[in-house]
Amino acid sequence: METAASTLPAFGPALPEIVLAVGTLFLLLVGAFRKVSPTRGISWAVVALFALVAVLVTGQGDIHAATFGGMFLIDPFTRFIKLLVLLAAALSVIMSVTYIRRENMDRFEFPILIALAALGMIMMVSSNSLIALYLGLELQSLSIYVIAAFNRDSARSSEAGLKYFVLGALSSGMLLYGSSLVYGFTGSVDYPTIAAAISTGHASVGLIFGLVFILAALAFKISAVPFHMWTPDVYEGAPTPVTALMASAPKVAAMALLIRVLFTAFPGITPEWKQIIVFVSIASMVLGAFAAIGQRNIKRLMAYSSIGHMGYVLVGVAAGTVEGLRGVLIYLAIYVVMNAGVFCVILAMRRSGEQVESIEDLAGLSRSRPMVSFLLAMLMFSLAGIPPLAGFFAKFYVFMAAIKADLYLLSVIGVLSSVVGAYYYLRIVKVMYFDEPAQALDAPMSRELSIVLGLSGLFTLFFFVYPAPLIASAEAAAAALLP
Repeated sequence: METAASTLPAFGPALPEIVLAVGTLFLLLVGAFRKVSPTRGISWAVVALFALVAVLVTGQGDIHAATFGGMFLIDPFTRFIKLLVLLAAALSVIMSVTYIRRENMDRFEFPILIALAALGMIMMVSSNSLIALYLGLELQSLSIYVIAAFNRDSARSSEAGLKYFVLGALSSGMLLYGSSLVYGFTGSVDYPTIAAAISTGHASVGLIFGLVFILAALAFKISAVPFHMWTPDVYEGAPTPVTALMASAPKVAAMALLIRVLFTAFPGITPEWKQIIVFVSIASMVLGAFAAIGQRNIKRLMAYSSIGHMGYVLVGVAAGTVEGLRGVLIYLAIYVVMNAGVFCVILAMRRSGEQVESIEDLAGLSRSRPMVSFLLAMLMFSLAGIPPLAGFFAKFYVFMAAIKADLYLLSVIGVLSSVVGAYYYLRIVKVMYFDEPAQALDAPMSRELSIVLGLSGLFTLFFFVYPAPLIASAEAAAAALLP
């Protein structure tokens, strides 16, 4: 009996994931056995569960530990990303409470699926093996495939779910093929063992091909060019709270996963993968800046905006330094908060009981809802990177890291892309403040949306007053990955 017990892994490092899994399954049973639809109560229970898990993650402190045969790892980097993922997922659930009731989607499975997606995200953030990476990524992806098509009465929602599923399955196949090549040429799927196998800096062509396939799959998950083709259609067709989730939490988790794979498993061939990251970054920034100019649907515009922002984040990854990773983490945190505020306004865009999504529907909003217009204008200025708002500091840190790493061309292209991208953000401000008023939107937004929008706006406006806690946390997380 003692021998059997000694083979059991340590469950302590995975306690947050275990609590989230058990809590989600319990809520699933509660929803299944209740005769009256308990969606609202389960939604708030999921938010409370996220808060509990966040406390457990915070309680792990600065410890470094591995379990499950070294496949599961915790350190300050994973802790920082998990807290961001839980925040983004919780905000998405809060924003969905009123929406799903209005859109006849009042089914308790919706918040449960978001919780399962969040579980997959925080699992893959802690992965220290290509097998653990795949398990977490698929749990997240399968849950989001379902909620993207959750509005069964909408052809657009069904189309969005189907497109995301088909292309997502393709990216999963690429990930598995790349992983099999890496295993074949190194003899292992564990990151440290892979790193040791290529520590000489001379990687075979087959291993490079494997890395390219893995990067292609992860680029799909963060909707980076040239694997961005699904993003505008899925963002437009999916229910808006799902779009808000897809624009934040999965991108944060996949970006962390990309960083972990590159810096833990493949540090010996940094020059090879840095070329790929620089190309993808430039392509994403340029396409995100120019393709959004002609958009009339605000959700499609936010899709191209997210492509551009992932390009800016990759600037910090390309730098390959502690300063670069610190900039990436700060950028992701600020982006999650800004994104939540913008989608609160999009969710509140209703006319005669119907959801409207055209930018022109915001015309004259400043006269009917001055505070909402002001906060949305500040968020647009911040997304454009205008000082002294939070978005400016997000770009400042990644560009400064790139300059210190002698990536001058990448920095210049990034700044020029920001200037071009400012056009379509400022166009929304112009429509709200200077265009002739359109037919007034419906009654003021729900209390949940008002609170999230207010907090997002305050963070964006006053981040420069006291940025030290976020910067210090990001610095510690980056230093843990690149000691």
